[in-house]
Order: sequence, then structure tokens, then C-alpha cells
Amino acid sequence: MKALVTGFEPFGGRDVNPSQELVEVLAADPPDGVELVARVLPVTWSRAGDELVGAVLAAQPDVVVCFGQADGIAGVEVERFALNMDDGTDSEGEQRHGDIAPYGPVAYRSTLPVDEIVAALEADGIPVAASRDAGGYLCNHVFYVLMALLEEQPGIRGGFVHVSPDAPLETLVRAARAILAASA
Repeated sequence: MKALVTGFEPFGGRDVNPSQELVEVLAADPPDGVELVARVLPVTWSRAGDELVGAVLAAQPDVVVCFGQADGIAGVEVERFALNMDDGTDSEGEQRHGDIAPYGPVAYRSTLPVDEIVAALEADGIPVAASRDAGGYLCNHVFYVLMALLEEQPGIRGGFVHVSPDAPLETLVRAARAILAASA
């Protein structure tokens, strides 16, 4: 299986983003049987989606799992829907409050096996929940752009997973390996 995993650069005055650390560890030590491509995306409206699209088209993976940081969660949240909505100010100060794609669908559903992933992580003792949607910030933006692209790329599965900045990195890596295994 060939997998593309993405994380984000640090933002909001933080020195580290756990999603960036996670994908860097996976790139250095990919799961057995997985050809892994990792990318770290900027926290900017104008570049994040384009860089993701370029990475997907270049890699032609079987599965894409985008990771992003979420405060206030215990471990991992597997997102069900990407909403057609941007809401916030990015790292460069650009504000967006509106549709990502004015004539696009209200939402896209993840094509990852969300319930199976949640069950696998629970069985491994990892704090996990399924989440309705990825919010309105860059995580959701990237998720929406990904799912719109995958409509045109049959056979590639994709989705988004939020990770806690308070969870130990080794727990996040274990979770990511289980997510990739469940998505194979």
C-alpha cells in the first residue's frame, strides 16, 4: 500500500505541532508494507490546499490521511465530514469567513473506515472518538480540498484525523500506524 500522510507546521505562537512531529516520525520509520510519503503543510489558506493537491497528484497513493492539531481533546479524533466553510485567520494574517467552494457541496464524507478505526484504537487503549466534522479552520479546509480532489481520483481513500498536543508522541505514532492498517 502507498500512503500519503500530512501534518501542519506550528501555528499560533507554538514551537511545535504534534501533527508535524507525527508525520516526520512516520516518514523516518514507516509501517511494514507501507510505501509512505509525508508532507508538512503551511497554516495558510492560500497555500495549504494547493500543496496538498500537488502532493496527492505526485504520489498517487492508495490512501491519504491528513493529521492536524486540536486543543481540548484527549488523544485522537477521526473526522467524519469536511464542511464547505473557512472561518478564521491563518498564520499570515489572512481572514476567511465563508465557503471554500461557492458552488460545492455543503460537506464531503470521509472515505476512511471511521468506525473500524475508532474500534481498532479503542482496542489498543488509545483515547479516541469519532467527530462529526473538522471545524472551520485549516484542518477542515485541507480535508474539504482533499475530498473534492478524491472525487476525481477513483480508488484513493482519504480523511482527516485530529491529534492532541497533550498526547505522548509514541501514542500518536501507534494510533497513526493503526489508522493506516485499518485503511489498507
